[in-house]
Amino acid sequence: MPDGSQLKPRTAGQVLVDQLLIHGADRAFCVPGESYLEVLDALHDVSDRFTLYNARHEAGAADMAEAYGKLTGKPGICMVTRGPGACHAAIGVHIAQQDSTPMILLIGQVGRDMMDREAFQEVDYRQMFGGLAKWVAQIDCAERVPEYMARAFRMATSGRPGPVVLALPEDMLTETVTVADAEPYLPTRAEVNAGNIDRICALLSTAKRPLVMLGGSGWTEQAALDIQTFAEANALPVCTSFRRQDAIDNHSSAYVGEFGTAVSPTIVKRIAEADLLLVLGARLGEMTTRGYTTLTPPQSRQRLIHVHQDADEIGRVYGPDLGIAADMPGVVAGLAGRNLGRRADWADWAKTLRDEYIADTEPPGDNQWQLDMGKAFCAIRDELPADLIVTLDAGNHTGWGQRYLRFGRPGREVGSTCGSMGYAVPAAVAAALTRPESLVLAMVGDGGFMMSGMELATAAQYGATPIVLLFNNGIYGTIRMHQEREHPRRVSGTTMAGHDFGKMAEGLGCHAERVTRTEDFAPALARARASGKPAVIELVTDPEQISSRTTITRLREQAEARG
Repeated sequence: MPDGSQLKPRTAGQVLVDQLLIHGADRAFCVPGESYLEVLDALHDVSDRFTLYNARHEAGAADMAEAYGKLTGKPGICMVTRGPGACHAAIGVHIAQQDSTPMILLIGQVGRDMMDREAFQEVDYRQMFGGLAKWVAQIDCAERVPEYMARAFRMATSGRPGPVVLALPEDMLTETVTVADAEPYLPTRAEVNAGNIDRICALLSTAKRPLVMLGGSGWTEQAALDIQTFAEANALPVCTSFRRQDAIDNHSSAYVGEFGTAVSPTIVKRIAEADLLLVLGARLGEMTTRGYTTLTPPQSRQRLIHVHQDADEIGRVYGPDLGIAADMPGVVAGLAGRNLGRRADWADWAKTLRDEYIADTEPPGDNQWQLDMGKAFCAIRDELPADLIVTLDAGNHTGWGQRYLRFGRPGREVGSTCGSMGYAVPAAVAAALTRPESLVLAMVGDGGFMMSGMELATAAQYGATPIVLLFNNGIYGTIRMHQEREHPRRVSGTTMAGHDFGKMAEGLGCHAERVTRTEDFAPALARARASGKPAVIELVTDPEQISSRTTITRLREQAEARG
């Protein structure tokens, strides 16, 4: 760090951009706004080291930043303007909070001399984001920009990762200051020790029917390999929490399925039979526990070992028999070399769960569907590249991918666990920009695509080539499913008008295909991959096939039988 005599005067906007570079950021996703012009101007001078991607909507920019955080483990940077821009970006902050994703949202703010007058687009962001983010602050003093930015990076990545929001008054950004830069940040993480590993192994060794559940963020390539090594060596069955299937290679003999919206009935049965649950990284929230029913609070019937990055998360709902605050790479590195001496006792149990998983993911039998995405995915899954990235939107349509595809490492499953519609397309754009060498598939329904499909124009502008699998059944499928289950035949608000998605995609600079038969899917995907463009494959599915496990008719019959 230079001494005081070597420091040069800079605008606060320039100081902020210099901090981004110091802390290792090399890109941001934005919709530009006049409230942070000084930051945009400063970025012009470092365009050789920092790429600014302008999205078509602030929600898209925030989703892109959040997806980047998932893919890299580094804070995704999003920049938006005050008022409406910040409101639009709020969904990305909510996703990052619930998904434990490192993210920094920088918001232009009204001038300090105008505050508390309800000036043009004025919002108090501490109040607005107080319950959504790990930390919310406003930088009122230009000299403190390095301090605030260093804290933002540390907060976003330390403990349980999450989003940080910083408001930047526009007059503050124009001030010229002479101030020292911060040192590159280092995240603070809870470390495991050998004694904790011994305690985990000792308690685990007492089980007759153990089950390991992986989840949360922070799973590195080595961590995924380490837990696979430990599980296979000890014949331990491993499941994952909602949309965390990529925490372990699904081809491993240890992997037995996912808890989430497309969960297999057999694994629900098996978690009830388990006598000990080792939870690594997962939060044990509503999705993972099927509405807090597979595990009953406050003390589950199964003995519980809960390891999480955040000590406050342990015991939030379920009191553990053993709770340890630690990051996942450290824990599984300690477990990787351990032999518990119970392989012979657990082998049959683990094989049963694995066999049930394989049976549940076999291609569907003959049925009435002209386009059956279960069959279509099974036909191509063994040919997909190992580094495949799949982004998932909200909705029943993702059940086909979650059930029938195999997620491996370094493959990625990038989906919002908070159920946000409109996430998959901008997430796929960010994934394709971040890993241009990988095949990126987005799974989105017709409803979700109408919320954020315009972000394909961002992909086209910057040369990214994600492929969007657009499931079109003309309805808000998940809501129709709930509707038919609770109020059969009383359809209200869940039907959508038809659209020409091909023309829309072509207008955004994409390759477009329309598929109505199962056998046409694989050739269409091959053509999309060969096109060299972002692509949309419209999959025309029957609304009667409401999910990968049931139909509208069956839901109605069950509801009416209940009276």
